[in-house]
Amino acid sequence: MAKKVEVKDLLEAGVHFGHLTRKWNPNMAPYIYMERNGIHVINLYKTAAKLEEANEALKKIAASGRKILFVATKKQAKDIVAEKVAKVNMPYITERWPGGMLTNFVTIRKAVKKMASIDRMKKDGTFNTLSKKERLQVDRLRAKLEKNLGSISEMTRLPGALFVVDTMREHIAVKEALKLNIPIFAMVDTNSDPREIDFLIPSNDDASKSIEIIMREVTDAIAEGLTERKSEKQSDREGNDDDTDEQVVRAPRAKKAIKAVKQEADDKTEDEVVVAVEENLAAEAPVAEKPVKAKATSTETKEPKTKADDLTKVEGVGPKAAEALANAGLATFAELAKSNPDDIKEILTAASSRMAHLDPTSWPKQAKMAADGEWDKLKTWQDNAKGGVA
Repeated sequence: MAKKVEVKDLLEAGVHFGHLTRKWNPNMAPYIYMERNGIHVINLYKTAAKLEEANEALKKIAASGRKILFVATKKQAKDIVAEKVAKVNMPYITERWPGGMLTNFVTIRKAVKKMASIDRMKKDGTFNTLSKKERLQVDRLRAKLEKNLGSISEMTRLPGALFVVDTMREHIAVKEALKLNIPIFAMVDTNSDPREIDFLIPSNDDASKSIEIIMREVTDAIAEGLTERKSEKQSDREGNDDDTDEQVVRAPRAKKAIKAVKQEADDKTEDEVVVAVEENLAAEAPVAEKPVKAKATSTETKEPKTKADDLTKVEGVGPKAAEALANAGLATFAELAKSNPDDIKEILTAASSRMAHLDPTSWPKQAKMAADGEWDKLKTWQDNAKGGVA
């Protein structure tokens, strides 16, 4: 587990420095410790608590296999974000935010595909058949696309979450994420509005040291989530191998048992032969493999507890919405698929007024595809959808 951040480290990095008191946003009052020399001081104990909460949520999203898009276009943040985020293989925007990056994702993907087609032209020799002027124009277009969209070239669908440094500067990105019900994580300074952020981290979003320590903690949590996902896949693969080995071991023993009884089969009835085969198998089975009879504690048979599914794989369902649905008894894809969108809306609104804007119209349809194991069909549907609406 990642080491918990110390308040002392946050203090040394200057995370507690806010903006001038005259520039403050009153909604940040719960996270302000005091005012000194005309500057607001952020409560670092609340920063540490909120950072830990955000890290847990980011870890779960990373473990589910969804991408987290980082946005930081300010000068003192772009290099730090690019360096830290590249290590965990997540997409990021450090140049100008392309308008419609989320709400018009299909068009943005076309621009990324254009970049890939230029690369193919250079590989197959088509590029060399162009005139000198045309090659120069194509190179300029490729460089421009690489600068603005190069870091999101592998993002084939809408991200599972958005992480923003300075919500005032990246207000367009925040509005697009809100429109599509994408969970928003952000470093929020004393001059910003925290009400539109799902997981805020009250902190100084102007100092490079402050940005660096927050990004380090966040990327460490994501890396931990990715490691968990990798180990789960490995254990599942090993489990499948064990099942195959068991079948391979049991097959020869079954053949041997049948052969041993075959000689006496002529003088016995069909039922007696079956019983004899079972007895031979039981005799040859190792002691550890013999089934142990469970003691009957009740006349009623207890049904096994259904394992909860990762509902965040449904477009539009964030960690908080998934938790609210699970608490209401909709913990699996099958249960969600049978639900009515109006009932889902009531559950979300009752859980939190912050989730009242969510539109669950397509959730049962997506859950049905997930429950049936039609992941390719679900992915295609989500790629063509806008904010969970086809």
